[in-house]
Amino acid sequence: MGLISPSILALRRDPRLLKVPPYISALCVIIGVVWLLLLPLNDYSRQTYISENALLPGQVHTYFGGSEQNVFNAYKHEVQTLAEKDQTEILDKVAQIFKALDLKVAKQKFQYEAAGNKYEGENIYSVLHAPRGDATEAIVLVAAWRNMGGELNQSGIALLLTLARYFKRWSLWSKDIIFLITPDSKAGPQAWVDAYHDAHVSPAVASLALKSGALQGVVVIDNALNHRFESLHIAYDGINGQLPNLDLFNTAVSIASGQMGIGIALQRMWKHGDSYKERLQTMLRGMASQGLGHSSGPHSSFISYHVDAITLQAVGNGWQDEMAMGRCVESVFRSLNNLLEHLHQSFFFYLLMQANRFVSIGTYLPSAMIIAVNFTIMAISLWVQSGRPLRTPPISVQKMGKESGTETAVFNKSGMVTIVPKRDIAVVERQLLLPLVFVLSIHFLGAIPLYVFNESTQAHILPTLLSFSILNFMLPTILSSLLSRYACPTDQQRLLMKCFSLLLLGMMLATLATLNFSLAFLIGILAFPLSFLGVPSERVSTKKRHRGFHFARSASANIILHISSPPVVVWMACQIFGVSIEEVLTEAAFGWKVWGLWTQVVVWCIWWPAWLIGTVFGSPSL
Repeated sequence: MGLISPSILALRRDPRLLKVPPYISALCVIIGVVWLLLLPLNDYSRQTYISENALLPGQVHTYFGGSEQNVFNAYKHEVQTLAEKDQTEILDKVAQIFKALDLKVAKQKFQYEAAGNKYEGENIYSVLHAPRGDATEAIVLVAAWRNMGGELNQSGIALLLTLARYFKRWSLWSKDIIFLITPDSKAGPQAWVDAYHDAHVSPAVASLALKSGALQGVVVIDNALNHRFESLHIAYDGINGQLPNLDLFNTAVSIASGQMGIGIALQRMWKHGDSYKERLQTMLRGMASQGLGHSSGPHSSFISYHVDAITLQAVGNGWQDEMAMGRCVESVFRSLNNLLEHLHQSFFFYLLMQANRFVSIGTYLPSAMIIAVNFTIMAISLWVQSGRPLRTPPISVQKMGKESGTETAVFNKSGMVTIVPKRDIAVVERQLLLPLVFVLSIHFLGAIPLYVFNESTQAHILPTLLSFSILNFMLPTILSSLLSRYACPTDQQRLLMKCFSLLLLGMMLATLATLNFSLAFLIGILAFPLSFLGVPSERVSTKKRHRGFHFARSASANIILHISSPPVVVWMACQIFGVSIEEVLTEAAFGWKVWGLWTQVVVWCIWWPAWLIGTVFGSPSL
């Protein structure tokens, strides 16, 4: 009859097993980062291509030019004359031009209020009904009076008016063409597209008196230059990280670079040598823009309604003139005019690293998922640890029984016998109520800063952030003191609180990665210290440690956790990139009210609660 070692039967209780998850968790973070860094290589990225054969980009001869240059110069002179006029006079003049072209004209007033500021104006647009269409589909050409930088879009407005006159003479259009001029690049386009889909809030945003069919594509013209340009900067990022169908972007690139010989720039990378460093930089800039979720141009407002849109911005000082840009727009519209159905065959989730190279979601998604898994692994580890009895010194087989005072259990199976202490096979009941209530309460607590920062005025938003940062520094100590005084959580409950917090964080980031990969990856990297710091330890083992070492370790963990808190990260990011934090928070409040931006929800209701729970258990009171 053989004797089985007690350690084999009680392997699941072996404390050495609980030392493995932190290493696996760290490995997941490293793999996720390395995975992302490999994407710019040729082996992991692909050459762009057109999936929708009906587009036929660059297959038509463009006729825009010649005498149209004189028409453009005349319209540009009109725009420069109206630059200092009031809005009423500008709209009347533009309406007069549209009516002279025998186009139907309509206006739309709008007014938004965010961060104590009012954003009001009036859009004007006209509709060219397709000679060969039935008004069921439409393409939109947009030009904002002021671009994203606040500059007068003089050449862009003039080019739109010139193209309206030029398109009117052609009888080949099978889709209606809408010419839209907005007073700005943020509020105006959003008000118009909301009203077009009857999703606006009256009376702040007026309804549209003139409509057409379903929008199939949008091209925005941005040319504030008063000279020839060098290349076209294509902006394609939408609200909350949404992107247009890749076929629209590829069509514009194919026409501009292939047919017209115009250089293409992405993510403000004006010079691109197609090296690994430049590819990586372009990709990271795109991820930062998508992660923030803000608007990158008038086109961003349309993407939220599944309308594919891009902005063509003239940049640099070269030999390309406005007629070349006009021919590019004409050719893009001719391609969109060929569509028989909405763009759907190409990718909606991708990362661009160069005008002709991209990475699809199937290749880059695992990096964010692996980082999210590290939180889940640590949550499982804490769950297992919470079901273990308090750690006591190991007992040899010879000392078991009456001699040691330890109750034992004898197992006999197939002639093999083992003797195990009952404490090693005991099932510890988990007390779940307090951990669940605490974790859920902290997550609902995130609604307070979410409301405060979105409702504060611009004059008070900076003092509000400063006051919240001070409170945020003291809040973990306050909560830990209240928790230890009124709830007296056991070691097991403390482990379960941290377990549920990491589990929620991992689940939410994994879900978010399928919607906004860049934001999920960014939050995962910023929050990864929570997997290793602020983890409750058993009090029995804590007493055995040297007090000085324990204090230094706890202080270091607290410093790292406070540095990685959301308010501090926002402060540091603004300082590094030279951006005013007041402008960032004001833009965020505007995005919440106007664009439907939900980046703040992720920060205050997912990241901040997880940070707060982790820091609570790193405070001296617990």
